[in-house]
Amino acid sequence: MRDFLTAPVLGEVPHGFSTRAGIDPQAVLPGAQLVLLRQVHSADVATVTEPFAGDPPAADALVTDVPGLLLGIVTADCGPVVFADQAAGVVAAAHAGWRGALGGVVENTIAAMEALGAQRERIRAAIGPTIAQESYEVDAGLRERFCDQAVENERFFVEGREGHYQLDLPGYIESRLALAGIEQHADLACDTYVDEARFCSYRRATHRGEPTGGRQTSVIGILP
Repeated sequence: MRDFLTAPVLGEVPHGFSTRAGIDPQAVLPGAQLVLLRQVHSADVATVTEPFAGDPPAADALVTDVPGLLLGIVTADCGPVVFADQAAGVVAAAHAGWRGALGGVVENTIAAMEALGAQRERIRAAIGPTIAQESYEVDAGLRERFCDQAVENERFFVEGREGHYQLDLPGYIESRLALAGIEQHADLACDTYVDEARFCSYRRATHRGEPTGGRQTSVIGILP
């Protein structure tokens, strides 16, 4: 029995979104080498040809066309997004919190994939377990930052308690995918905050005064 979730939109491309149980990279892509980043909530992308020697770079997305590498990102409420152009043999994984998503990590990842030969119209993308709108309270200042970028971003916020709003982060990420021309995309619609049995949540742990180190890992690779 596998210990991870998959997205039908990605078909047979090796990928997985872990739960609290963790993920065995060999169960996703046997013989693969897992590659991770030092994530910093940026929109920066690293193109990978081999496992990093020494400390990994500071970035929030990985792209490769090398079979046998398994790209991984870790999240605990932010949006994990994995991408694939199976025909070109190019895959990517991105960490899309509100900062990265607003800053363009989705678009930068797609551009890096195209630099390796991917074609935008063939790229498929899936959003893994992410905090949902009903669980994600933000202040008016954050809403203003989104609306300053584009007035239509107002639709991703609904009013909550006084001076606060509920942000639809997965919906916003999907909108960036659609605007970038990625027609085949899907959201697993798993709320990390609410589903305590399956997922770690940084925000839930913070609210409870519990340790905040738990994470999910999302991975994608290319068959050798």
